Amino acid sequence: MRSITRRAFVGASAAGAAVAAAMAGAAGKDSTRKLKSLSAAAEPISAAEHRARLEKLQSLMAPHHTAALLVEAGSSLEYFTGVHWWRSERTTAALIPAQGQPVIVTPYFEEPSIRETLKVSADVRPWKEDESPFELLAAALQGLPAGALAVEPTTRFFILERVTRAANNKREVSAGDELVRACRLLKSPAELALMQSANDITLAAIRQVHGSLRAGMHSTEILKLLVATTEQLGGQHEFTLVLLNEASAFPHGSVQPQTLREGSVVLIDSGCSVYGYQSDISRSWVFGHPSSRQREVWNTVKRGQEIVLETARPGAPAGAVDRAVRAYYEQLGWSRDYGLPGLSHRTGHGIGLDGHEPPYLVRSDTTLLEAGMCFSDEPGLYIPGEFGIRLEDCWYMSAGGPKLFTPLARSLDQPV
Repeated sequence: MRSITRRAFVGASAAGAAVAAAMAGAAGKDSTRKLKSLSAAAEPISAAEHRARLEKLQSLMAPHHTAALLVEAGSSLEYFTGVHWWRSERTTAALIPAQGQPVIVTPYFEEPSIRETLKVSADVRPWKEDESPFELLAAALQGLPAGALAVEPTTRFFILERVTRAANNKREVSAGDELVRACRLLKSPAELALMQSANDITLAAIRQVHGSLRAGMHSTEILKLLVATTEQLGGQHEFTLVLLNEASAFPHGSVQPQTLREGSVVLIDSGCSVYGYQSDISRSWVFGHPSSRQREVWNTVKRGQEIVLETARPGAPAGAVDRAVRAYYEQLGWSRDYGLPGLSHRTGHGIGLDGHEPPYLVRSDTTLLEAGMCFSDEPGLYIPGEFGIRLEDCWYMSAGGPKLFTPLARSLDQPV
């Protein structure tokens, strides 16, 4: 698998060189051309919107007899407070009470950085290297009225265990999934605008790379080119998969090295973020002249994407979308029940501050679709030992039906 994340990718200068080399090698390309940022006009989520999110969360706690929500650093902490931070052995977390301002604990030397992205009024309680953040959270919890301690679903167990132990295990602990989901499921106009910007950037980056490929390129060269192009266009690169030849039959890639040759299937799956909100786009094409089999599979996947958009309607269960695509594939002879050759993964996933988040376009998901939900549309087909085709665009549900962030690929000959 050839993938890269923001934290893993450190060779920015090397990637920049890859861009120049690839551009120089592509006929008619000006290697000195600077790409224009597509995110210059993007606006971050306002402090007022963050405050409204907190108010909604707190309004949902009372009916559930919840005293507070424990949230570790991550996308939910960013969603409710604006604090953009990573996870490590040094705990940064918040206790959000049903009434009053959040208590945020963080290492003493990180406090100035935490305050840079904090968008709401909060009681920041720093802890020094020989002190316990769990004691600080427990003290904040002990001062609250009766009620359960809800836990944000991705919070690591050791944090919960040490906080409850420090608080003498006097409170019921409950899952905070539904509280968080009720707040994050439907995207606001400001969130949709940021996702639009991110999707515009990713599609433009793939388009640039599509026009710059040459025989003999290794998948890592293509990856570096795409990363650097994404960043030139104003996106914060999040991930990229570059799957060539037989590796394209593995949805998330193969460890076997691959190079570009005549007839290669090229599958690129990439995403970036703009002020935290993510894109996720895949394009597949053939380098050189496609076979009739490659063209047939590509056209089938394109029709699968269209079926997603035709089936998804407000009030319909998310799983119905997945079932509709599978019914079409199965009548053509592809494997049933997520088997191979066929569509071995769900038809799509929710997306927002996280690249993958609820709800999911999988046949077991009974969530009713609502305006404001955002998804990927990626009903790929994979033939082990041969190749795979995945086309992916993101969309959001409006009152009148699905709205794409990016247009579907036109054809195998015009994939971007």
